[in-house]
Amino acid sequence: MKTFSLIAGAALLALPVPAHAQDDTPRTLTSDDLKALTWRSVGLANMGGRASSIALSESDPKTVFLGYATGGVWKSTNHGTTFAPVFDGTGMNAIGALALSDAPADWPGWDDETTPDERAEQGTAKILWVGTGEGNGRNSSSWGNGVYRSTDGGSSFDHLGLEETHDIPAMALDPRDPDVCYVAALGHLWGANPERGIYKTTDGGETWDHALKIDDNTGACDVVIHSEEPDTVFAAMYDRRRQAWSFRSGGPEGGVYRSTDAGRTWKKLIDGLPTSTGRIGLHICPSSANIVYALVESAQDGHLGGSIEDRSRGGGLFRSDDGGDTWARTTDFMSRPFYFSRVRTDPVDCDRVYLPGFHVAVSDDGGRNFYNDIRMPHVDYHAMVIDPNDTDHLLVGNDGGLYASWDRGKTWDHFNTMAVGQFYNVAVDDSEPYRIAGGLQDNGSWIGTGEVVREASSGAFMGRGGALTNKHWDFIWGGDGFAVEFDPTDPDTVYATSQGGNLVRVNLRTGQARALKPGAKEGEKAFRFNWNAPFVVSAHDPTVLYHGGNRVFRLDDRGDRWTAISPDLTTNDIERVITVGSDAETYGTIVSLAESPLEAGLIWAGTDDGLIHVTSDGGETWDDVTPDAVGGLYVSSIEPSKFDADVAYASVDGHRS
Repeated sequence: MKTFSLIAGAALLALPVPAHAQDDTPRTLTSDDLKALTWRSVGLANMGGRASSIALSESDPKTVFLGYATGGVWKSTNHGTTFAPVFDGTGMNAIGALALSDAPADWPGWDDETTPDERAEQGTAKILWVGTGEGNGRNSSSWGNGVYRSTDGGSSFDHLGLEETHDIPAMALDPRDPDVCYVAALGHLWGANPERGIYKTTDGGETWDHALKIDDNTGACDVVIHSEEPDTVFAAMYDRRRQAWSFRSGGPEGGVYRSTDAGRTWKKLIDGLPTSTGRIGLHICPSSANIVYALVESAQDGHLGGSIEDRSRGGGLFRSDDGGDTWARTTDFMSRPFYFSRVRTDPVDCDRVYLPGFHVAVSDDGGRNFYNDIRMPHVDYHAMVIDPNDTDHLLVGNDGGLYASWDRGKTWDHFNTMAVGQFYNVAVDDSEPYRIAGGLQDNGSWIGTGEVVREASSGAFMGRGGALTNKHWDFIWGGDGFAVEFDPTDPDTVYATSQGGNLVRVNLRTGQARALKPGAKEGEKAFRFNWNAPFVVSAHDPTVLYHGGNRVFRLDDRGDRWTAISPDLTTNDIERVITVGSDAETYGTIVSLAESPLEAGLIWAGTDDGLIHVTSDGGETWDDVTPDAVGGLYVSSIEPSKFDADVAYASVDGHRS
């Protein structure tokens, strides 16, 4: 049996360390080795990352702030022609909500020496609130560390606490006082905690009141303020819980709550609304504040789970024409409610309703009938803003980034200048110049060059160092992109995966792709593949690949033939592997796979349920070498030593617990 040691830590950094000329023995990496490293952005910006929130200045529509699920906050002052990051200095990049306001002349935050004219000029889009933590509840969502505020238009930020709220999907500002803010805090996605519900500050975030708290499982997923009566506040309460093998979306304590005394007391609204609710999106029509919409995930039969199907089992879009006293369901149409559940109306016409989801559905009759004739440039919509000064001007944020329309959705501009895509994995090859490849969340797999040779024109010199742009990246495969690997002997052959272990071989010269995912024969038990299933190209034979499901598969002839070379290497906990809601919750799977660079057939496999196995004979026999310290947690990576075949390193991820 091979020996195995576990190094505990939050992260492992692997870098090649040059050997000294006089000594080829490996040495310990030190901080001095890192000082010589410099970083540069190499793209790509063709596909933006998941956009989670948009804030448009009503007084200056040229100014827009954009929040990404994991890409920080960006600002444009020219209708999106250019954007600049403004949040990098905080060290936090997971964004859930943005709220923007002008600073009025009597705002106490002004310097006493600022003149009224200066206040009028400088006050536009001055106060920006940022709620961190995405709030969309995916198993890949990143949490935040509370609330930040800028009082200088995004030039600097103050951290205002609420660290344990984790996910903040919405905030609402009192139109009378920009120092009054309501925060919808969802709390921890993977466990219970008391810091969830509605928080309110009246002093710009110096102190917080826990205005609405139900229990340690039920947080707030939305909050809106009545524009004509700002002491009236609506909150959407939501009970959700992820486990590595399941997702529960909803519970009996959730629902729509209303306060008419600025958050001091709250009443649950039940007249016409479902009693068992999941995620809820709220919206008050700007031109008629008694008209309130609630998009409610529900299940009167008690089954809630964020179904991907466009049906709600008792939920749908509800409308109130009396400020929330009574409600009527206008349609049962919904689109994957746990992931979306947003509703917006035209600022002038309350009957024109937008439902961002897989696409953006539109109604012109108050939500009774919806159609999808808006030509949408991407899928999965999480944010939408309609310019109150020009209702033909729409801004939407989806898994492809930020898009704008100036003709009510007939045509769209894509702001593809920000390299904030969410890579699952990256790889490089040894070509000249070298190439970079990787898979992006909901944006497929791409290959780009790591270095550009400047083209000779007008007598310009030929040399290295040209700028990398979007044109230097090529799309090679669709779906959610995960790992990409190069064939070391054939530059035209690459391998790529999409969700659920779907592995393909792509010929870059011809564009042809061949599916390689192993599948059980008819009548046999189906294989299980993780959302982000691993594979490797053998370092000893480039025509051999290894792919991980619940078993390890060997693929020969560059994937044309496959053989299972292991039994089920997971705990195969039946109660957990059968609770799958979608491919994202598939459990009892291999999630890390590696072959020793020193010995052919020496293969390591780690699972999402905390097991590590190794074979030294190409899969004939497997040994369980799991240290007790793993504790059933997710084995996120295994790295065999390049110097000693008996040594491997593993990283273990416990955040799903």
